[in-house]
Amino acid sequence: MALPEFSMRQLLEAGVHYGHQTARWNPRMGEYIYGDRNGIHILDLTQTVPMLDAALKVVRDTVAKGGRILFVGTKRQAQKPVAEAAEKCAQYYMNHRWLGGTLTNWKTISNSILRLKQIDEQLASGAEGLTKKERLGMERDQAKLQASLGGIREMGGTPDLLFIIDVGKEDLAILEAQKLGIPVVAVVDTNCSPKGVDYVIPGNDDAARAIALYCDLVARAALDGMSAQMGAAGVDLGALEAAPEEEAVEA
Repeated sequence: MALPEFSMRQLLEAGVHYGHQTARWNPRMGEYIYGDRNGIHILDLTQTVPMLDAALKVVRDTVAKGGRILFVGTKRQAQKPVAEAAEKCAQYYMNHRWLGGTLTNWKTISNSILRLKQIDEQLASGAEGLTKKERLGMERDQAKLQASLGGIREMGGTPDLLFIIDVGKEDLAILEAQKLGIPVVAVVDTNCSPKGVDYVIPGNDDAARAIALYCDLVARAALDGMSAQMGAAGVDLGALEAAPEEEAVEA
């Protein structure tokens, strides 16, 4: 495997170059703006291409060293692609609502994850001895905790890198990452500030196609890092895929 490739044409087709209305721009993004068309800022994709490439390299290298990536995208159009991309590459995600203290107060978050796992176990075993009302209350708690913490329940500690869609909406996540020195890769639109972002990807953060493209590329970069990590550990991915069949034959 290799770092995922993408073309300028793909970025154009996904609408990555479309910023916000010129009246809503953030001057800190001025250096990444090519011009404007019909009152909309147009991002300079000749800068986005190498910056996106650098961000993907950081993702791959982090996973290759055994690091954990946390995908963050809680706006409606980012929720599904963020969860699917993180699951595809065995990483973690928050797509419901950023819980204050997710990074800076991991101990409290860990207790909530433990509670979720206990509820799961109790309900899976039939929730014996509970009244109907108690069971309903438990199911409600389970749904609430699953929505908030389901994507990080197996993370086991703070992540090594954050990948964020829409820095304006996820400003709390960036502040917490800054406090702990966790690097941030983020898509930054023309109406946002790149402050606190270590690896800026200048691009549209609203279009569904653009979000899907970023998530797919980051997931593929993480998978490449995973195969590099396994290769370094002497694990043959091809042999892994063939192993279950061999066992079946012996049985």
